[in-house]
Amino acid sequence: MRIRGRAVCLGADVDTDQIIAGRYLRTKDRRVWAEHAFEDLDPTLAPRLSGAIIIAGKNFGCGSSREQAAIALKEAGVVGVVAPFFARIFFRNAINVGLALIECACSCQVGVEVTADLTEGWVQVGGERIAAHPLSSRMREILQAGGLVEYGRLQR
Repeated sequence: MRIRGRAVCLGADVDTDQIIAGRYLRTKDRRVWAEHAFEDLDPTLAPRLSGAIIIAGKNFGCGSSREQAAIALKEAGVVGVVAPFFARIFFRNAINVGLALIECACSCQVGVEVTADLTEGWVQVGGERIAAHPLSSRMREILQAGGLVEYGRLQR
């Protein structure tokens, strides 16, 4: 299973409050979350997320356990997120909503083509291929189904 997109670079310890601020959680409108993704970190970032793979530093998705953070990224058109490691609750929330993640420490250049193979375990940024932790077959099945709810429907 492969994902492909252009790089958007973020630092370490990006928390769920930075992904989607709490003031937007009064609505259940996912489009609002997508429009305001990363607003407090970089107000110009949300419109650039469609078709992007975020390359971040360690501990991406730390903070509160809000699943709206992963939903906001997926709704904004983020193809996947690459980071050395993720906050575990964010990791599961992302997989559960169908947002691809892969654990890998790699350099980032804004706008460069990124390809990640979630089965074999590698990320290619520009011409450089870096080893990564592959996702388990169950995690890939959930992603391929479009998320945990859809996966559950297929299992009936």
